[in-house]
Formats: sequence, C-alpha cells, structure tokens
Amino acid sequence: MNTEYDRMEIPEQTPIPTTLYRIGDLADQEHLPCYLVGGYVRDLCMRRPCTDIDIMVIGEPIAFARKIAERMDGRNFVLFERFRTAQLELTGEDGIGFKLEIVGARKESYNPESRKPITSIGTIEDDLSRRDFTINALALRLNRENRGEIVDLFDGRRHIGEKLLKTPLDPEKTFSDDPLRMMRAARFACQLDFRLDNATMDAMNAMHARIQIVSRERVSNEFLKIMQCRKPSIGLEILHSTGLLREIIPELDAMAGIEQVDGLGHKDTLFHTFQVVDNIATQSDKLWLRIGALFHDIAKPVTKRFSQGTGWTFHGHEAVGVKLVSRIFKSMKWPLEPMEYVQKMVRMHHRPIPLSKEEISDSAIRRLMFEAGPDLEDLMNLCRADVTSKNPRKVQRIMQNFNNVEEKIAEVGEKDLLAKWRPPVSGHDIMQMLQLTEGKLIGVIKSRMENAIIDGEIPYDRQAALDYVMVVYRELQAAGAKKP
Repeated sequence: MNTEYDRMEIPEQTPIPTTLYRIGDLADQEHLPCYLVGGYVRDLCMRRPCTDIDIMVIGEPIAFARKIAERMDGRNFVLFERFRTAQLELTGEDGIGFKLEIVGARKESYNPESRKPITSIGTIEDDLSRRDFTINALALRLNRENRGEIVDLFDGRRHIGEKLLKTPLDPEKTFSDDPLRMMRAARFACQLDFRLDNATMDAMNAMHARIQIVSRERVSNEFLKIMQCRKPSIGLEILHSTGLLREIIPELDAMAGIEQVDGLGHKDTLFHTFQVVDNIATQSDKLWLRIGALFHDIAKPVTKRFSQGTGWTFHGHEAVGVKLVSRIFKSMKWPLEPMEYVQKMVRMHHRPIPLSKEEISDSAIRRLMFEAGPDLEDLMNLCRADVTSKNPRKVQRIMQNFNNVEEKIAEVGEKDLLAKWRPPVSGHDIMQMLQLTEGKLIGVIKSRMENAIIDGEIPYDRQAALDYVMVVYRELQAAGAKKP
C-alpha cells in the first residue's frame, strides 16, 4: 500500500465541473474532508464521460447531503440511512445533470453466508481498501486546501496505465466479502478492455461457486452489462474460464468442448457462439438480439448425435432451444416481454439458410416474411453473424447467397406488399361469419386461410379469404361427421 498522496493533473478534455467544486466549498463550511471517489475519478484519468458521481466525506454524510440539496436546488432526494448514504440529482451551470451519491467513509465486515455488509464509520484508508478494484480505489480532494490532490493507496493510476484489473486487498478476501465483484471483474475487463492479473483469476477460479449467495437479479444485471459491451466475448470467456458461467447459465457452459468419434469432431459450439455474439455486436446495439445470438445454438449439447456415415447431427435443436430459452429467462429473472422475440430468433435462425442455396420461390419468401414479421431484418443479421468460417471463399459465397435472399425479399415485398403482411380476415371476422365462439377450431381455420394466401392458392383479398374460410369450415364439418 502506498502512503503518499499525490497531486493529479486533471485532463483538459474532461475538467471537473464547477458544481463539484461548489460542493467542496460547502464541505469547507461544515469542516468536512470531502472527496470524489471511485468510478468518476477512474473515468477522469481515462478521459471517459461519466455523470454518476460518488462523493465521500469524513464525517456525517446525511446532514451534508441535505445541505447540498438545500443550497444547490437538489431534487429526487433518497435516503439510505442504514448505509449512511443519500442520493440526489443536481443540474450544473452548463445545464448538464448529475446523479450524486453522498457517503460517509466506512469500513465493512461480512457474514460468510451473505453479501450484505455490516458497516461502521471508518477512515479514508478503510474506505478505499474495501473497494472492488484498485482502479476504483481512487479519491480526489474537493476541499479548497489541496484541491485536486489524489489519494492513490493501491497504485490504481499505474494499473489504469497498464490496463490491469487487480483487487486492493487479497482477492480471495475481496471476493469472499462480495462475490458479485467476480462478475464485475468480467464486466470491467469487457467494458474497459483490461486484463485480470493472475491472482485475481486464480481467486475467481477457486471461489466461483460463492456467486450462488448473490441475488439472481444482481447477477443478471452484471451479465446483461457484459452483453451490452462492444466485444462481449471478453467478459463471456472470463466467466467460462473461471467456472462462473457454469454457476450462472449451465446450459450455456455445456456448449463448450469438442467430442470426437471415429476421428470426426464438431466445432466448439460455445466459442463459435461467442464469435457470433461479437459479430452481431458490430451490427446492432439491440440487447435482446445479442441474447438471441447467445442462445441460437443453446440446445446443441442435448440434441447432439453421431451416426455412421452421417457424422454429427443436431436435429431439432431449434425447437428444443425455444424451451431452454424459457427456462433460462425464468432462472435469470429477466423480463418476460422480450422472451418471445429471443425464442423467435432461436427458432428461425436456420430458416433463411436453405433459401440461400436453391432457386427461391415467392411462396417460400412470403412464408419467411410472414413468420419473421417485423423482426426479419434482425433475423437476417443473425444469419450473417452466424457465419464464422475462416475460409474467405466460403464466407464470400454464403454472404452472396444471403444477398440473393434479401434481393428476393425486396422483390416479393414490393410486388405484393407483404413486407408488412396482415391477414385480410381476422379471427374475430371468422367467429362472426360462422357464428362460433373462440376456440381451437377458429385457430385451425385461420391458419389454413393464412397459409393459402402465403402459398399463392388464393389472392390477398378479403372476399376470397372469406370464401376460403367457408370452404375449410364445411370440409372440417364433413370430416367430423364421418367420424364413428
């Protein structure tokens, strides 16, 4: 541990807002040592934007937070008295909004069966030593005396320069106290493109099972942050190599490895999947499309079979994958609203591929457009991302085939306006016409009518659809009457 406090040169591109110096002046009036701490100081050093600000005082934080709110027109004041913490929002002189968290310097102890800390008043040294990583264990003084002085007890600035993630204390103690920090290690490595030092990786390998004491909601939050990074595979590979992925989403971790029979092996599905996720991340920021990419082959381990003369097969992995997606969403406590979209991506990710290899009929294109609906573009992006061959000629050929499919989609869509296709007759129309109540029969008739339009058996016309509905209804009645 360093014992020196050093003066920091504030990067000109990211000056400290005057609003924060005003808080330092208020702290002087209250005779409180006052510091910027944590991620905001790290981001100043890295010239990264940040609007979430942690301010630490050596003394009573709650009364000081109220003083800030009163003197500086703070709003949305929230108090966490147990943790000696308050949150509020301010608007700076330039109109930029800030979210502030005001805390008192504290030290923490933990029950081995819980990640909830037992806190007590501490010194600045106590407070910085309890932080997750050295790059976040930085404090910058806001008081007028020695303003801009940085407290760096654990070589955090050097580690920023080295792009290194390292814990202030022994990593096993840091992760035992709060196992969620292992997830944060993977997330910071991914967000910042940093590497983990060997001791940190070793501790995560040894302690990965302890993540189970953390609430699934908090684990999921960190996981989704990894999935939103520029290159998610960095964090995903750390989770896999340390055993954390096996604890969090075992169905995903099971995709790792290559099995060989008679000298024939299949590609490592997990690392193929990581590449697909990275590929889609270069095309789209849509979180749930990235999740769809992550799970597109999720059922391959349970559908994997080897047959002589054929080799490895994964028949039905799309349908089984849909069921696994539902299970994972519930386990991860993710919102259920986007689940159907992710399931659609998993179910349909192979659908455009046969079309790219043959003469494409209008009806096949219509069916793809109808079933994909407004998510067709996302589906095609996923199909392209799924191409991970290292053979440039093969990649070029496949991509050209996908271009052909997309040209045909545009041609069919322009020709019969099915790009935003809606059936000309609704289920309600069918019930009124046949004087039936809602039930399975209505669904069967409606599906037959839609398929007839898609396959070109009847035109896209309301009356033609109604006539067809009546024909189908009479057929089904006649078939029912013939049953013994």
